Amino acid sequence: MTRIAVIGAGITGVTTASSLMDRGYEVTLFDRNRYAAMQTSFANGGQLSASNAETWNRWSTVFKGMKWMMTRGAPLLVNPKPSWHKYSWMAEFVASIPQYRANTVETTRMAIAARGLLREKAERHGFDFDCEDRGILHIYTNKAEFDHATEVNKLLAEGGLDRRAVAPDEVRQIEPALSGDFYGGYYTESDFTGDIHRYTTGLAKSIERGGAVLRFGTDVAALNVDQNEVRLTWSRNNESQTETFDAIVVCAGVESRAIAARLGDRVNVYPVKGYSITVRLDDEESQRAAPWISLLDDEAKVVTSRLGKDRFRIAGTAEFNGCNLDIRDDRIRPLVKWCERFFPSVSTEHAIPWAGLRPMMPNMMPKVGQGVRDRVFYNTGHGHLGWTLSAVTAEMVAETVAKSRTVNGSNGASVGAPATLRAQEAM
Repeated sequence: MTRIAVIGAGITGVTTASSLMDRGYEVTLFDRNRYAAMQTSFANGGQLSASNAETWNRWSTVFKGMKWMMTRGAPLLVNPKPSWHKYSWMAEFVASIPQYRANTVETTRMAIAARGLLREKAERHGFDFDCEDRGILHIYTNKAEFDHATEVNKLLAEGGLDRRAVAPDEVRQIEPALSGDFYGGYYTESDFTGDIHRYTTGLAKSIERGGAVLRFGTDVAALNVDQNEVRLTWSRNNESQTETFDAIVVCAGVESRAIAARLGDRVNVYPVKGYSITVRLDDEESQRAAPWISLLDDEAKVVTSRLGKDRFRIAGTAEFNGCNLDIRDDRIRPLVKWCERFFPSVSTEHAIPWAGLRPMMPNMMPKVGQGVRDRVFYNTGHGHLGWTLSAVTAEMVAETVAKSRTVNGSNGASVGAPATLRAQEAM
């Protein structure tokens, strides 16, 4: 039996482990936390949104970042403190602007493919993740943002997405709980939402029952790769052990850059911090006043999802501040104020704050595929679309592993694997 080590038990790591097991591989999943989905996959915005597939590589993003640099509550915040990694990453971000159109179209295609795969996994493994299949509504309060959305819609359509414009009165028909004045909106009926943490932990428990080994609460102390095997040394408390594997897949979020460097690869992810609040809907009035339709406010860069009867998730902002997980009041307050502006009857007395680090590549495309060594693979760098793209990139990397093992004469077999998907090597 071919043995594969997967590093990282967030949404990408757990879906990757599942897809590898579908192909008959023996999988061991490593994570430094005691449970799955305890970092970036803990409390994100909840959207599975092909309609949010637009990459950020535009000059307007650069100019907004410069404009907002000294505004503490701005949707995009850059700490001006010098950092070689940060500024070199930004230089690569700017260099990727010519690929904005092609990457947006390709991301849309991947997101559409991912939606069906993600549902299939949940149904096959038999767990619930507070899925709300009601579409996603983008709202606009001014003409400029709406006009840009109209241009973006052409790229989304090229990628195969059906997203339609709606007038202000239809915005309120789609989501009657909304308060305020709107210029218009765009509605994507095929998008949906769900609890990323519940999904990831549900899938992790299922694959463990199916034979996966979950080594949680462990640190990967050493990695050695040669032409015959991968030797991985892990430690937990006072215990240390070295195991051998036939291949390794790195799905370690913002830690992927450091791990890749140890393996001879350059995976230039930067930790872009995002914030969320989970509003507890403890009273009947708040439950009635909170929306069931998932929303995306493009101007404020805020997304929402309803997670069952008694939870309302609001997420947003992007902060370039290194590996910093401090929860700042000046970044949380705009999310609370946004809720109070558009849903004034929802009580925000119990709003639970959270911050997570999105692993983002400069060109906004995930790093999926083989490294410089035959036995090393990556599925990381999804940025703000990890939840949306995870199911398809898991299939892409698992298929790449399978092809590599076949070339190298492995006894790994394809067992019940879904249909082939085209893998894209994104540097």
